[in-house]
Amino acid sequence: MNRYRMRFAPGVWTPSLNPTMVNWLRPLRKRQQRRVVNIHDIDITGEEIIREQLDKGHGVMIMPNHASHADPYVIYAAADAANTALYVMATWHVFHGKPWTVQWALRKHGCFSVDREANDIGAFRLATGILQTKREPLVVFPEGEIYHCNDRVTPFREGAAAIAVAAARKSKRPISCVPCAITYRYVDDPTDALLQTMGELEEAIFWRRQTDQPLPKRIYRFAEALLAVKELEYFHETRSGELPDRIRALGDHIMAQVESRHALDGTGKCIPERVKVARKTIMEQLSQESIEDGQKQKLESDLEDLFLVVQSFSYPGDYVVDQPSIERMAETLDKFEEDVLRKPTASIKARRRAKVQFGDPIEVVGDRKAKGQTTTLTSKAEQAVQSMLDQA
Repeated sequence: MNRYRMRFAPGVWTPSLNPTMVNWLRPLRKRQQRRVVNIHDIDITGEEIIREQLDKGHGVMIMPNHASHADPYVIYAAADAANTALYVMATWHVFHGKPWTVQWALRKHGCFSVDREANDIGAFRLATGILQTKREPLVVFPEGEIYHCNDRVTPFREGAAAIAVAAARKSKRPISCVPCAITYRYVDDPTDALLQTMGELEEAIFWRRQTDQPLPKRIYRFAEALLAVKELEYFHETRSGELPDRIRALGDHIMAQVESRHALDGTGKCIPERVKVARKTIMEQLSQESIEDGQKQKLESDLEDLFLVVQSFSYPGDYVVDQPSIERMAETLDKFEEDVLRKPTASIKARRRAKVQFGDPIEVVGDRKAKGQTTTLTSKAEQAVQSMLDQA
């Protein structure tokens, strides 16, 4: 996973969407799509659903899965097919430290920043206003992180649905959420590149390259080795059992320790939500001017623990064993590249194609008396995306 600095946003970037500029820059996006993320073909289905919702005058939120760094290129190619520009909510790290030309281009494409670790009221209000008044759809990735799990969604966070529900309550027009499934498949065989990466990973933990073993087995054994190291660190012993159960136990153990140190209760919440609450609590303490060096070091150590929890959460443990496809092996090695070799983003192993599917729109109820709308909407969108991924 991407290792980014965990602190509150140092600034705010608002959208300055210019549809004319978006159309003018389309050839550049296509060149970058091929050169940067190696996507050479995109199959888009259901774009008429977006056009129909827009023609009806609805406010539209698109809710895609987030499996790859290529997703922004692919979702904008789908928007081109639907003949619309987009507004896109993105973490502030996308903007921070980038050249002004990149920031300018992002804003002209409708991108705006959100501080995921804080209660970013400004971004929330901006997003609800877009749904209430703008013709162009709003894109929010409910998974929050890039998990490199092309065939499975991780639990959708409720923030996206909360925006849609809040917008519907005061909107003069209907609000619809459109589930969107993005999948990637290799056009060229990436096996040689995968074997090279696997060898680099094995050498990084002082192993010889296990060239006599099939790649799925090498991936699984490597994962077991990494897990055993972390079990020794946190449990002072290695554990037995199935890999998914051991990964889950380690993440729960570390998460519970952090929550205990900060008097937090994560009962009933998924790991991403628990991590978000804990991060916010810790970062608020770190932002105090009177903090002592010893306490600061402990808090930063807690943030590292939380990053490990999210890392471990991104590894299902049975992803390759369940179905050892080229794509699943490549995605797992992509994560290892970022987590073990500390590459900013995983290398692209070969030419790929993408598929984008838009599902049936989910109408958002604006009735304040309706209970549990946010949870229900989140669940419906997640299930719809997973269903489309299963059929891809």
